[in-house]
Amino acid sequence: MPGPAPDARAWPDSKHPQTPEWKREKSTDRSIRIQHGSCKLDLSVHEKMRLLGRPAMWAPGHRHLCLIFLLTCVFACVFFLLIHQNLFHSGLDLFLLCPDRSRVRSPVAILCLSGTPMNPNATFTCPRHSASVSGTWTIDPKGRFGNQMGQYATLLALAQLNGRQAFIQPSMHAVLAPVFRITLPVLAPEVDRHAPWQELELHDWMSEEYAHLKEPWLKLTGFPCSWTFFHHLRDQIRSEFTLHEHLRQEAQRSLSGLRFPRTGGRPSTFVGVHVRRGDYLQVMPLHWKGVVGDRAYLQQAMDWFRARHKAPIFVVTSNGMKWCRENIDTSRGDVIFAGDGQEGAPNKDFALLTQCNHTIMTIGTFGFWAAYLAGGDTIYLANFTLPDSSFLKIFKPEAAFLPEWVGINADLSPLQ
Repeated sequence: MPGPAPDARAWPDSKHPQTPEWKREKSTDRSIRIQHGSCKLDLSVHEKMRLLGRPAMWAPGHRHLCLIFLLTCVFACVFFLLIHQNLFHSGLDLFLLCPDRSRVRSPVAILCLSGTPMNPNATFTCPRHSASVSGTWTIDPKGRFGNQMGQYATLLALAQLNGRQAFIQPSMHAVLAPVFRITLPVLAPEVDRHAPWQELELHDWMSEEYAHLKEPWLKLTGFPCSWTFFHHLRDQIRSEFTLHEHLRQEAQRSLSGLRFPRTGGRPSTFVGVHVRRGDYLQVMPLHWKGVVGDRAYLQQAMDWFRARHKAPIFVVTSNGMKWCRENIDTSRGDVIFAGDGQEGAPNKDFALLTQCNHTIMTIGTFGFWAAYLAGGDTIYLANFTLPDSSFLKIFKPEAAFLPEWVGINADLSPLQ
């Protein structure tokens, strides 16, 4: 008679050394052979698992694995198809991580499926848009700092007016985001490359046709910087162009540290003065039959403020500071040359100008935006081209300068 069936306590393994009564032999198949004296007992793997009190494991076959892989591929294709359709028919919910957060180092776009919240543990959430906002509008960034401010403000205003979602290009974000707390999302480059754009070149004043644009995919071009596009949104525009706090504080420290050179007294009224030089010295007389602000204009503008404000101090910034030091009258002891004159990095100069109470500008969009954001009184150079200048075909003074600003006519005698 064969011996009693083995139980788990007698089973030979690493924890239970083999006893002389039972011996286990290896087998080439999936069974186990146990010998007890002259008796042999063959157990399949399933029987062994049953004896050990363990459930038998199911091993998937080759066909099962192929079927699982095929189903995974099908579900993946359907998922990405839904993403693609939702992306291009729901207004491209590509949203920029807020540039004023310290953790953001570079422009990053987040793809948010409409109606789907981000991870609740994430720092940022996807904005929710009104159902009336659709389409995708952007603008081709050209020019320098002031030009791109004008393009940004115009894009924002026209997109809102027409119920479209506005996106800015990465290059515009790189220019403006280091200075301002802008909020418009950045357009992903791959979307820009493949989108069915229609282009519209803007002239530099608002027209009725711009309030009835039907194109869902629109790329604006040109150099718009007229208050007629966006002045009805002035509070929002000023919010978009809010300085980062470190720039504002640096400008405030610089202004609070200023003293009248002669008396050492602390000024209470600051007038920012922006003198545009550089390439305009050749462009204006040779191409546009125009002039830039000269010594006489700056003297008249400063005298205007001296007559209306008690003890103002003039904070001069320019991309031609050497000329300013040689031509601006400092005999009254109320002029400070505070700017660094760096065209490539205008942060400091612009911040100083916007923190002043009033503005004297010459020509150019840099000075316009400094005055627009600073508020207060503004003096600008008026009639700075000859009447037959082709510049007047693309520039309307009444659309360029706010009605409450004060213009002082330029001296055109050097052109005659």
